[in-house]
Amino acid sequence: MTHSNSDPRDSDAVLGGNNPAPVQGAILGGIAGIQQKLSHPDLTIRLEALDQAWGYGKAGKVCLEQALGDRSKTVRRRARWLLRQPEGTETLPPSEPQWNLTERLNLDAYIYRGDRLTRFANRTVHEEPVPDNPLPDPSQTVYAFRCNYDEDTDDMLSRLNALLNTPGGEQIEALVFGMWDDGEGVCTGDASSRGFVERLVTLRDRLPRLKALFIGDILSEECEISWLVQSDMSPILQAYPHLEMLQVRGGMGLQFVPPENAVHDHLKVLILETGGLSRETVQQICAWNFPSLDHLELWFGSENYGGDCWEQDLAPILDDLQFPNLAYLGLRNSQFADEMIDRLVRSPLLAGLQVLDLSMGTLSDEGATKLLECAAIRDLEILNVSESYLSGATIDQLQSLGIQVIADNQRTEEYEEYEERYCAVSE
Repeated sequence: MTHSNSDPRDSDAVLGGNNPAPVQGAILGGIAGIQQKLSHPDLTIRLEALDQAWGYGKAGKVCLEQALGDRSKTVRRRARWLLRQPEGTETLPPSEPQWNLTERLNLDAYIYRGDRLTRFANRTVHEEPVPDNPLPDPSQTVYAFRCNYDEDTDDMLSRLNALLNTPGGEQIEALVFGMWDDGEGVCTGDASSRGFVERLVTLRDRLPRLKALFIGDILSEECEISWLVQSDMSPILQAYPHLEMLQVRGGMGLQFVPPENAVHDHLKVLILETGGLSRETVQQICAWNFPSLDHLELWFGSENYGGDCWEQDLAPILDDLQFPNLAYLGLRNSQFADEMIDRLVRSPLLAGLQVLDLSMGTLSDEGATKLLECAAIRDLEILNVSESYLSGATIDQLQSLGIQVIADNQRTEEYEEYEERYCAVSE
């Protein structure tokens, strides 16, 4: 907060005409105008008032504290978030996330369902078009480049380079890549993505508007998720400073080695789908500064496939608020879901979330009971606990919270006498 007085400014509330002002036609500014906006029936106006209150020092803080009792969960969540911002912060993120990826809640879209993506980055996925034909609406279309297993093929990036020569190619904003070749033109499925990443970096000047990138839309029939060999993705972040969404499938060899200045100002969405996520990779991600990040999704996977990240390794995210602006937090495909709940319900990050996604993991009634006891859970918009190990009675309790609860495809212990539970995606 940078101002401490209650004097009106140009951006303050102006009430009159059809607005519910107590004095007919009155133009109110300063704290009085903010308070009046906070009682307005229009949610957008109340959210606007919160951001104005944030600039009014102690008087504004009083308004924010009053807004904690607002009837809207969105207003209460925004007020909580603003109250924990440090003094002197000059700019605020928007009150709603820029990428509302409802597609991420659709279980049927993922690798273990046996289908390639048809939606990515809120756009329809199209297989690569024939070069020399003008590209229809290239900024709103996802172009997918693939090769088939054990097939001699032209390098995907050579085909992309040819496509970029067509009219409209420079406007492409979203790309999906399937299986890459082994460096000798053969798609094997278990070759490192390092060479592919290096070649993609060389195309940076030809893709000035690239915003969304998916590396690894590969089916299990082509290569199991835990056999995919990824590499360091930091060169991608450095080469494409305007990238807003990065999705990677496969955890073996996956790294985000931070450079000396590990800052990416525009990345809003980071999705890592793995059958085994290492703690080193998580540590590297937390060494980056992603000030715009509002969607973080991690698939942890199994320790049998390199998944040695545990709940204590999430301290930078949950305790230290390394990414304080998150609206969507996906802690998915976890083998330690119940243990993670203890740390999660104490996290100050929870108050600002809109979507908490705990699906595909080992969450049981024990962990869900702790969620039920946490008041901040009631301020979520969506809680996703699909493909967990929950009883019908517990799901009923969660659905009574007054938020949207997604609890499809619950599983049971494979060997009930040993109470063995597994993450949904590992191999």
